[in-house]
Amino acid sequence: GEGAVKKCVTAGFFYHAAKLQKNGSYRTVKNPQTVSIHPSSGLAKELPRWVVYHELVFTTKEYMRQVIEIKPEWLVEIAPHYYKRKEIDDGAGAKMPVGKGKAGL
Repeated sequence: GEGAVKKCVTAGFFYHAAKLQKNGSYRTVKNPQTVSIHPSSGLAKELPRWVVYHELVFTTKEYMRQVIEIKPEWLVEIAPHYYKRKEIDDGAGAKMPVGKGKAGL
């Protein structure tokens, strides 16, 4: 299904993971920097909590292009040599902007 495809893409791009922040921007997990979903993306209005992306493009700010929503536990499962559980601990109780971080997988 769709989840299996997303997991395969995650396996190829696990090093390009980013997590939604309270202000609606994203923070890359490794080498932390602030990034955003490109406005042309279908996910730009949905703001899923966790994503992987293909590339960063800098225009007015650093934008992620070719973005998919992922489950954070996939990162530790796929790349335990790269991610530790504490890095991806979702803090599921953390407050998010209203209606954000809830896009369905």
